[in-house]
Amino acid sequence: MLRRDDGFAGRGDDAFALLIRAHDGLSEAESAALNARLVLILAHEVGDLAVLDAAVALARHSLNPEPSPGKPSPSEPSPGETP
Repeated sequence: MLRRDDGFAGRGDDAFALLIRAHDGLSEAESAALNARLVLILAHEVGDLAVLDAAVALARHSLNPEPSPGKPSPSEPSPGETP
């Protein structure tokens, strides 16, 4: 199960800034490689397949969140819009 508490004890913005700074000066390919390595390192650190599975599911779901009633999803054209 994924944690729901503030894992950074109020320093979430600092954690986000650290991740952004890690990409400073990198090319797009280097940045993608850094992300891939970081994911593997952090997955190893988590060390729990159930937690990793829940995190992967949440990340994938966030790519295509379910639309609110009456609102098209980001992958669906709006009424009158051509796909």
